[in-house]
Amino acid sequence: MIAETICSAVAAAGLGIAAVTAYRKRFLAAARLAAYALVPIGLVMTGAVEWAAETAFSPVAWAGFGVLGAAWLLFLATRAVERRSGGTRKERRAAAKAARRDAVAPAASAPSLGPAARPQAAPAARKKAAPAEDFSDIEAILKKHGI
Repeated sequence: MIAETICSAVAAAGLGIAAVTAYRKRFLAAARLAAYALVPIGLVMTGAVEWAAETAFSPVAWAGFGVLGAAWLLFLATRAVERRSGGTRKERRAAAKAARRDAVAPAASAPSLGPAARPQAAPAARKKAAPAEDFSDIEAILKKHGI
């Protein structure tokens, strides 16, 4: 009984706000507000409010919500395990089958650089001298900026 009264009051307030909005010549917004305001009245008239009030105080309904929550957790757990293991059996079979197939032209993706175009390995003396050169460049930059 109290839920129906509250819904009726909310609907009346919403329709009042819609009337004020229409008075300000904002008819589209007023029509939208009136539509929202009529929803609680419609819920009262269909009996949905009474059903919701009875459900809220029913232990069987709360147990049902608990069962739905447990089912949802099971769905989430199975998805997590499925992702961790690499997908379903069907997906794993398809991936294995694709891996068994050879490429159409395996050498086509290899770079076509000759031996002259490949970089040569730097001698050990250059590697040891490189850090000193790097620090001298940094020192020159710092001196240039007065640091």
